[in-house]
Amino acid sequence: MSQQTLMTIYDRLFQHYGPQHWWPGETRFEIIIGAILTQNTNWKNVEKAIVNLKTNGLLRPEPLEQLDPDQLAQFIRPAGYFNIKTKRLKNFLHWLFEKHDGAIDNLCSLPSSVLREQLLAISGIGPETADSICLYAFEKPVFVVDAYTARIFGRHGMIEAPSGYDDIQEMFHCALPNDAALFNEYHALLVQLGKEHCKLKPVCTGCPLEDMPHCVEPVFY
Repeated sequence: MSQQTLMTIYDRLFQHYGPQHWWPGETRFEIIIGAILTQNTNWKNVEKAIVNLKTNGLLRPEPLEQLDPDQLAQFIRPAGYFNIKTKRLKNFLHWLFEKHDGAIDNLCSLPSSVLREQLLAISGIGPETADSICLYAFEKPVFVVDAYTARIFGRHGMIEAPSGYDDIQEMFHCALPNDAALFNEYHALLVQLGKEHCKLKPVCTGCPLEDMPHCVEPVFY
């Protein structure tokens, strides 16, 4: 897909929705925890879990790493799948302390490819979560692909089956400038479009992409 086509879509979405101010979080660590907790749930549930951790002074590497897993599970219960997500958080923290002395700032200097590779080696962290951490916590130019991205571009016939995560991501990396701020805003705008219009049952009326070819079967990675 050409840069012109992708930027036309971006411009339409930006004019329609405006800046999205992603990712919500006061610190890099909070963004990372949010990225792990948001798997298979909505952000409102994650916010409740984040508030629980923050209120109890646990939204820092050291106290969260030392916290008993059963207690952690109760704090993050609102985010759903709390036992599974407890293990994933503990896996991340174990890696952080074992490989990087528990210091989030030590990750800033890692090249995107190295940070991504190390994150993907952590049990429970897949490509979407790893890329969200790279992009939103460390401002690395890595485009995040999610179900909304696949659905939107699949329905508009812009990706072909079978298209996996890496295939879709490569399309953006090849066509767009290597710009973390652009990747950040683009992904956030696609999520907003997916929530409002490109749902499982699409609401095409009023969609900012309504006049573009669409109604092709969505392609999921």
